[in-house]
Amino acid sequence: MLEVTINWYIILSVALFTLGALGVLLRRNAIIIFMSIELMLNAANLLFVAFARQLNDLDGQVFVFFVITVAAAEVAVGLALIVAIFRTKHSINIDDLNLLKR
Repeated sequence: MLEVTINWYIILSVALFTLGALGVLLRRNAIIIFMSIELMLNAANLLFVAFARQLNDLDGQVFVFFVITVAAAEVAVGLALIVAIFRTKHSINIDDLNLLKR
């Protein structure tokens, strides 16, 4: 039977983080950007939990709890901002938000 080692978790986390980074850099939709940021945070959380399990230490899991809490607050504030901007501009395209400077 094939055992899942820490290397598999690292590879999966790097792949998820890369997908999230590409989503932030390439997409222009605010909701997609927020989802990509969440994907990047979850990739980091996966590494924290994997290393905490590897080292038999709970510090990584406690840190993940705080990251998830901050991410939930970020999503709540971010979605409230997106809804407020959508009500005024009728678009959530990031390029349209550049017009708010004027």
